[in-house]
Amino acid sequence: MSQGLEALDKRFLFHPSSNLDQVRDGDPLIWSRGKGIYVYDQHGRKYLEGMAGLWCTALGYGEKELAKAAAEQMEKFCYGPLFAARANEPSIKLAAKLSEWVPIEGARFLFGCSGSDANDTQIKLARYYFNAIGKPEKKKIISRKSGYHGTTLATAGLTGLPPFHAHFDVPGPDIVHLTEPHHYRQAHEGESEEDFATRLANELEQVIAREGADTIAAFIAEPLMGAGGLILPPKTYFDKIQPILCEHGILFIDDEVVTAFGRTGNPFGCQTYGIQPATMTMAKALSSAYQPISAVAIPPFMYEAIEQASIGVGMFAHGLTYSGHPVAAAVALRTLELYEERGIMEHAAKMGEILQSKLSGLSDHPLIGNYRGIGLIAGLELVKDTATKTRFEPSDKIAFKATAACLEEGLVVRALPGDTLAICPPLIIDEAGIDELVNKLAKGLDRTLDAL
Repeated sequence: MSQGLEALDKRFLFHPSSNLDQVRDGDPLIWSRGKGIYVYDQHGRKYLEGMAGLWCTALGYGEKELAKAAAEQMEKFCYGPLFAARANEPSIKLAAKLSEWVPIEGARFLFGCSGSDANDTQIKLARYYFNAIGKPEKKKIISRKSGYHGTTLATAGLTGLPPFHAHFDVPGPDIVHLTEPHHYRQAHEGESEEDFATRLANELEQVIAREGADTIAAFIAEPLMGAGGLILPPKTYFDKIQPILCEHGILFIDDEVVTAFGRTGNPFGCQTYGIQPATMTMAKALSSAYQPISAVAIPPFMYEAIEQASIGVGMFAHGLTYSGHPVAAAVALRTLELYEERGIMEHAAKMGEILQSKLSGLSDHPLIGNYRGIGLIAGLELVKDTATKTRFEPSDKIAFKATAACLEEGLVVRALPGDTLAICPPLIIDEAGIDELVNKLAKGLDRTLDAL
């Protein structure tokens, strides 16, 4: 049966975000089942899922409470749109529950299916808002190199990674990218994190002066950069960035797709880094990945302006068929309840301290040039020479070789740009699971080194 699936995969499936030559020439790894923090492939081999899928299976695999919530909602009421002022019970309750979580007083929630469509919505809402208050020239969005915000036509432009631009004709003219806040790679020799942050803040001021504050609608940022290389902000970075945005009336869009719901040791990454966002984007762990769902949190001042402007148009003309899908909303609601009932936020914070302590022990490995992490998320940047920070050649594909070596040891990790290995286990991992993860990772790194 597995051979049949492999042949069908190679014949019919178009793999997203993949090296297509690897798809063509290699053999697919097909996940067949999962339980807790483990997944199993088509051959029955067991792996510790050190990436929580794609930063998202917070409650692990095979969670019966979420399966039950989905099944019950499917039987009760499988689908109903939120268009034309209609609603469904799970979406209403989910919005109310989220209002208890987010640090935006009186927030309203617009639901979607993914982080990409949610950030696309963020762009539209920012422009709608400024049109509504009589500032139609404020359209540009400031993003950052190495940031990741999605793959729609608009959000691929926000994403600051060249492969997401090539051949797609993005970004468009209204997106501006700043220097990535990557101290290890971008700081000048001897420049402290605080001084580096000051230089980045000065860059922001210069860009605003160049572009014109009256043309800029918003600044979008992940509290920490995920897919762009697991890059943590330098000390005082957001402290220096935010006053500049406020001074010029530029909205701060907080992209919490990776960091929301306990990943950094707090319910939201903005709380970890002292960010006071205008709006927030959530997805992934919102449903622990059991259903595709995203949410955009909008403050009252934006909602009220949008509401008034939409009256003149005749309707607020934005939304998706599956916005507030009742099954997805029911699963997300139950996910938030389980986070509360089981003390998952507190557990994740405790396990995060243990993970960081034990992973830091690998920082002197000959392959690791820079270790960075917080909470239950970490990145290990692989280099040819740790003293000089010399990178491997792109043709070496060292991060991909390391992920393959870790797979051989029974551990799933992810290769990111800049030859960085990402670690992001389910929030339910315990200390024994962390020990297993770190042990397998060390063996994978040794295997990679030996192969060199």
